[in-house]
Amino acid sequence: MTTGKTQVAIIGGGPSGLLLSQLLHTRGIDSVVLERRTKAHVLGRIRAGVLEQGLIALMDEAGCADRLHAEGFVHDGVQLSFGEDRVHINIVEAAGKPVVVYGQTEVTRDLYAAREAAGGRLIFEAEDVAIHDATSDAPFVTYTLGGDSHRLDCDFVAGCDGFHGISRQTIPASARTEFEKLYPFGWLGILSETPPVVPEILYANSPRGFALCSMRNAALSRYYIQCPLTDRVEDWSDDAFWDEFRRRIPSDVAADLVTGPSIEKSIAPLRSFVCEPMQWGRLFLCGDAAHIVPPTGAKGLNTAASDVHYLFHALSEYYQTGDSAGIEGYSDQALARVWKTQRFSWWLTSLMHRTPEMSDFEERMQVAEIAFLRENHAAQTAMAQNYVGLPY
Repeated sequence: MTTGKTQVAIIGGGPSGLLLSQLLHTRGIDSVVLERRTKAHVLGRIRAGVLEQGLIALMDEAGCADRLHAEGFVHDGVQLSFGEDRVHINIVEAAGKPVVVYGQTEVTRDLYAAREAAGGRLIFEAEDVAIHDATSDAPFVTYTLGGDSHRLDCDFVAGCDGFHGISRQTIPASARTEFEKLYPFGWLGILSETPPVVPEILYANSPRGFALCSMRNAALSRYYIQCPLTDRVEDWSDDAFWDEFRRRIPSDVAADLVTGPSIEKSIAPLRSFVCEPMQWGRLFLCGDAAHIVPPTGAKGLNTAASDVHYLFHALSEYYQTGDSAGIEGYSDQALARVWKTQRFSWWLTSLMHRTPEMSDFEERMQVAEIAFLRENHAAQTAMAQNYVGLPY
């Protein structure tokens, strides 16, 4: 068995693991990133692209934000529609700052480039990863690479390997509590090389179900419709998607819709999930390894970034001063913000989706909530503050 050593072993080579690694590098803290898949596979994942200012600030601090600032789309507002009725929330006016639309794939690409330029250790196709002695002062990680066994000794382990990764499962079931809500629908999404139909993101609630108008750039659109969990991608031709999508957005928006062949099409179930605590000894969970939010409101990557912020500062404090207060309090600090983002994602999901089981009373509550948002500046401010991201 080959043995190596680092200060922080990071499980997962997605954006949260890469961001943590790059931030630690700026403070002279060594890390190794272990990724089960290939780099091409990681970059092939299509994910959300609405970035909070907190994440942008972290990318700046990591030295990875040049392309983001050059190519990102600054959005000063967001739109909600209920049938033909539309509400515009001016998020800059209400919350004092915008969001930026920049694909998660591009964030990941920028972080890979930075880690490679800095000579960071990125190990792809690491199989059979296991975390050992996490509650001791000397944890270590084992894995196989090309059939050979490896051991990586470290001070700390950061589990950034997603909902299905091994990090959370390393924590004994008796030592963690999991909270979950499964939604009775999914999102069918397509990516198309077409101009966005609206200049800002539009969340649409229609009698036929939810739809979302989003974009990646001026020539690349990302659209979604709510669909039953029993549907398969193969059930939906491009023409069927466009026909249904038109029926769910306001008619004046549908009239401007430019359609084209999909270059990616997928169905994602919706889930709310939180694991408590987010640490076990010297193992820390970040991002989807600890929590999942519905894509409504685009809080997944952004909440992972807040975890990275707390863990980065806790580790920096430990290595610079020897103070362990930050690492000991990581879980409580991260979860305080996680539950607030869960609340917002749950609220917006409940507001914008319909199901066959909904009562007339529940539909009337959605109408009343939309009306309240339109008429009440305080309600708009609360939504805007959550949408642009709560402070760390």
